[in-house]
Amino acid sequence: MSGSGAPGPGAAPCRFAHYFVLCGIDAESGLEPDELAVLYKWLQADLHGKSSDTADKTSGENFDQSPLRRTFKSKVLAHYPQNIEWNPFDQDAVNMLCMPKGLSFRTQADNRDPQLHSFIITREDGSRTYGFVLTFYEEVTSKQICTAMQTLYQMHNAEQYSSVCASSSCSMDSLASSIDEGDATSLAKLQRYNSYDISRDTLYVSKCICLITPLPFMQACKKFLIQLYKAVTSQQPPPLPLESYIHNILYEVPLPPPGRSLKFYGVYEPIICQRPGPNELPLSDYPLREVFELLGLENLVQVFTCVLLEMQILLYSQDYQRLMTVAEGITTLLFPFQWQHVYVPILPASLLHFLDAPVPYLMGLQSKEGTDRSKLELPQEANLCFVDIDNHFIELPEEFPQFPNKLEFIQEISEVLLQFGIPPEGNLHCSDSATKLKNLVLSDLVNDKKNGNIPSNALNMYELLKGNETIARLQALAKRTGVTMEKITTPLTEKKDGKLSCEELELRDYKLNVQLREVFANRFTQMFADYEAFVIQAAPDMESWLTNREQMQNFDKASFLSDQPEPYLPFLSHFIETQMFATFIDNKIISQWEEKDPFLRVFDSRIEKIKLYNVRAPALRTSNYQKCSTLKEAAQSIEQRLMKIDHTAIHPHLLDMKIGQGKYEQGFFPKLQSDVLATGPTNNNRWASRSTTTQRRKDRLRQHSEHIGLDNDLREKYMQEARSLGKNLRQPKLSDLSPAVIAQTNWKFVEGLLKECRMKTKRMLVEKMGHEAVELGHGEANITGLEENTLIASLCDLLERIWSHGLQVKQGKSALWSHLLQYQEREEKQEHSAESPVAVGTERRKSDTGITLPTLRVSLIQDMRHVQNMSEIKTDVGRARAWIRLSLEKKLLSQHLKQLLSNQALAKKLYKRYAFLRCEEEREQFLYHLLSLNAVDYFCFTSVFTTIMIPYRSVIIPIKKLSNAITTSNPWICVSGELGDTGVMQIPKNHLEMTFECQNLGKLTTVQIGHDNSGLLAKWLVDCVMVRNEITGHTYKFPCGRWLGKGVDDGSLERILIGELVSSTSDEELGKQCRTPPQQKSPTVARRLSITSLTGRNTKPNAGQIQEGIGEAVNNIVKHFHKPEKERGSLTILLCGENGLVAALEQVFHHGFKSARIFHKNVFIWDFIEKAVAYLETSDQIGDNEEALLLQRSSCKTFCHYVNAINTAPRNIGKDGKFQILVCLGTRDHLLSQWIPLLAECPPITRMYEENALLRDRMTVNSLIRVLQTLQDFNIILEGSLIKGVDV
Repeated sequence: MSGSGAPGPGAAPCRFAHYFVLCGIDAESGLEPDELAVLYKWLQADLHGKSSDTADKTSGENFDQSPLRRTFKSKVLAHYPQNIEWNPFDQDAVNMLCMPKGLSFRTQADNRDPQLHSFIITREDGSRTYGFVLTFYEEVTSKQICTAMQTLYQMHNAEQYSSVCASSSCSMDSLASSIDEGDATSLAKLQRYNSYDISRDTLYVSKCICLITPLPFMQACKKFLIQLYKAVTSQQPPPLPLESYIHNILYEVPLPPPGRSLKFYGVYEPIICQRPGPNELPLSDYPLREVFELLGLENLVQVFTCVLLEMQILLYSQDYQRLMTVAEGITTLLFPFQWQHVYVPILPASLLHFLDAPVPYLMGLQSKEGTDRSKLELPQEANLCFVDIDNHFIELPEEFPQFPNKLEFIQEISEVLLQFGIPPEGNLHCSDSATKLKNLVLSDLVNDKKNGNIPSNALNMYELLKGNETIARLQALAKRTGVTMEKITTPLTEKKDGKLSCEELELRDYKLNVQLREVFANRFTQMFADYEAFVIQAAPDMESWLTNREQMQNFDKASFLSDQPEPYLPFLSHFIETQMFATFIDNKIISQWEEKDPFLRVFDSRIEKIKLYNVRAPALRTSNYQKCSTLKEAAQSIEQRLMKIDHTAIHPHLLDMKIGQGKYEQGFFPKLQSDVLATGPTNNNRWASRSTTTQRRKDRLRQHSEHIGLDNDLREKYMQEARSLGKNLRQPKLSDLSPAVIAQTNWKFVEGLLKECRMKTKRMLVEKMGHEAVELGHGEANITGLEENTLIASLCDLLERIWSHGLQVKQGKSALWSHLLQYQEREEKQEHSAESPVAVGTERRKSDTGITLPTLRVSLIQDMRHVQNMSEIKTDVGRARAWIRLSLEKKLLSQHLKQLLSNQALAKKLYKRYAFLRCEEEREQFLYHLLSLNAVDYFCFTSVFTTIMIPYRSVIIPIKKLSNAITTSNPWICVSGELGDTGVMQIPKNHLEMTFECQNLGKLTTVQIGHDNSGLLAKWLVDCVMVRNEITGHTYKFPCGRWLGKGVDDGSLERILIGELVSSTSDEELGKQCRTPPQQKSPTVARRLSITSLTGRNTKPNAGQIQEGIGEAVNNIVKHFHKPEKERGSLTILLCGENGLVAALEQVFHHGFKSARIFHKNVFIWDFIEKAVAYLETSDQIGDNEEALLLQRSSCKTFCHYVNAINTAPRNIGKDGKFQILVCLGTRDHLLSQWIPLLAECPPITRMYEENALLRDRMTVNSLIRVLQTLQDFNIILEGSLIKGVDV
């Protein structure tokens, strides 16, 4: 956490504090308006589209705001030491964070309570330093500044007076001044509020003292600063000059070693701090009690989930310390993971353009008094979690998964909170009074020396503030949750003399902190107990791992997810895609070659411990909730450290100072003697040696790594690159804010977005193609429907972020949808004036017979209208996502977005020059990456919006050469898909094409087609049926190639056809090489015809090929059932498709079949089956033993029953159709393997089959039975259309 550079003399990385800083007004430069605030106003004006010069006039001198309310430039007045090489002093950043609003002025009439806040500076490599600041008010002694303030007031009042006279209502700045605006017309009142009279009023200005430390010892720093402040304001001068105390904390107080506590001395009393041991949770000193009081438990868990899923989190509060407490509190709870993106808990006014960042961030924004959420213009909200701390209110992104076992988790945390007397629903009043209490403590410290113990009247005041309704509410809640109430007294324990002990309060906070963190850490330990089994250790050494990091898969996501309980999946599938998880796994892999990351070391040791205690088989993941069992020990270790102090630092002592300088003057911070504070003591004190041994160890490590042969600089570069993979910009630089730097930052965002787009599209392609290769029988599947959904959702998020980068004016929550709407509006206007410029393909898609489906227009607007017509979707963000899914499914995403962006006038109107969408080259590359997604088939629209109504169009294509195109009978059709069917629909007479609307059928699987055999031309030879989904454009072909009619072919009046997806024309443009392999489809016309002996031209397959075909068909069904349920394709295709089981068995039955025409009549397999049934029904079976006889009898009985049921079914199915139904039913009920021997042994076989037929070969029949028996274990559910009307 502390800087990673080499330590200099004095072994400073072990020092408690790195810098002491003083900020305030520079008497020489006088009153300067805060340039950063001016820049902020200019940015705001730019945001609202005003011209910058009008903004300038108001912002420089800002007349509408009273001078006391304006911000003026602050300056770092002094900092000691001058610089430390491993943690260089960044003057601008420190000044900005110490006084985020600049200087503020007060008069004796205003509240001048001192305020504490803290901040964090994250360097570009992710390391952090912490700042703790006490801001107080000091009387202004400079005559020049007082006069300047008076002059500003005269100008301000004159301006106000003229505006009042002009009868326009006075626009006092409602944001910053809490003045009652209602009486703007009464000038006297206005002047009374807004006045500074040099002769009558005393002017005060803010000043701050700050400690910058490597670790967040908040409580200790707070106490030190308060004692320092007390020394400045008390009537007696402090025991020693202030320099002694500051020198002591900078150079003579060490960091406590891990697992130890340390006592050092402030001005008046000792201060204790402690640091967790190497196997405990890392240091966190911010009170989680406050976080839970401010947000409430339910809200906190929701925000915590958003942080885990790396959304954009914006905290909003008037109080800087609240922003910091909530940000640090929530990131602390992430252990063992660490936030990897932009982290600015206090965003200075001048950095507001960072809210434009199209990356995940966690930022805190100070709200001005009186402004409400609606006035806040945020560039993007589709993925934003907005946390209004002061109002106890959060706004969440629209879709995000809940944290696993959320209810039990909340229950467990609330039990911990209740033991400490904190209501789980949060308690705003309580924390308000706590801040008032702080101020009481401060003022009390100032006027008495009672070691910070508050007299009893203050306690009563606290009781009064808190009100006892909370306790009552707690008791009721405790009764409900079954927690015993004995422990709960009033939340603050009183001492005998009625005084409140700060130590006890502090100890309680420490204990509560560690117990809450244990509960959170325990959740992750349970959830990821087996994570190590799924880490892929592919690289032989660090160097090769780092160089190939981008190409490598580090974690077996699919296997990990398949091992998790179902309810966890929505959350986990998102979470394992985050950068924090990726970094965690990277650290795990790097730990083979390097010292383990401290977070990882602690986490791994906890997992070891779990495994020792409950030895469970890793495969048995349950979603049973296991509570945390280490709460007591964790609290005890802290208590022991605080009770028994391990180390004591050197006392502050007199320094070798010049006499007469820095004279004590009550209420004024003295001018410190810089020479004594610039450097530390020269002698190496006792704790310096500790760091030299660590240094020696580091040197050894370094030599070792050099010995391995990897140049350190190069390695560092690789490490940085590897760690920054997928992160766009870790941290904004706070100091330099020139337009060039802002442009550079935006450029980084643009590059980052492009890189992210490349990674996402690549991942989507690799996953999907791998999956399709599996369907063709290559390798193993590694994507689940769930994972695909996660990837598509993250693509939607990325597009939203790209579309909201550099927006001029925000409209609606979805930047993409509002751009689309404006485009639609413009296009529709043009459409009214002229014909629309949509790409229209050739008017009809020709088939060999000349009857076709009309081509669908490729129209961006039309796709938008489809989405707008979906009543299920209620929000803009939802519409944008639906439109992205639809475009992706239609393979038009890249084309549509290109068309959208081709309207340059619109893009210029909506976006600033630096926006991603206006960077030509990057935009082209981005569209190109999206184009690559056309290489695979997605059903991400059809499969998600399952309840919407969809228009379909169907065309029946007859074979004209051999039959009439139109039949005189009444044809009908029924279309079925994975989600349902249409029911029987009559086709209008003399029409081959019809359109119909019904609820989404999903992927189409079968079409039943038939007619009633009426009229003269009843016989009909159908080539195929085409059906198209008119929204997604997916077209399915259902090959038939058979006659429908009595006395022709197999006499069928209806047929069941199996569908295949036809590749779209846009695919063909893409080129054949990247097409998704087609699914299995209906048997081809040629094979169907050869089966029915219409044409004898086909070469028949030999016995070996037939047996292979059976094996393949059964194998495919077995594979189908071994896939997770959500990933299985259509079983109908595996049974009745081209290489399905029915076709394979037909080949077996056709082998050696005497199908010569007797009196020109075709003989079918079904004829053989009917003869077999006639024989089996009349004859008595002879068996070797009784058991075999019984079995044979029962299978004989079922066989006859099934065949008769099919024959008597009220359907006009032909003989081949009946055979198909028999095979399907036999497979479903696991009877095929019993029926085959019956058929092979019945006498009709000798009459109807040649000697060499497969069915007459005993060995072949036995192997066929064995193969079919492998299907016994599966629960086969048939699609309704296959067996409709057959009652068995």
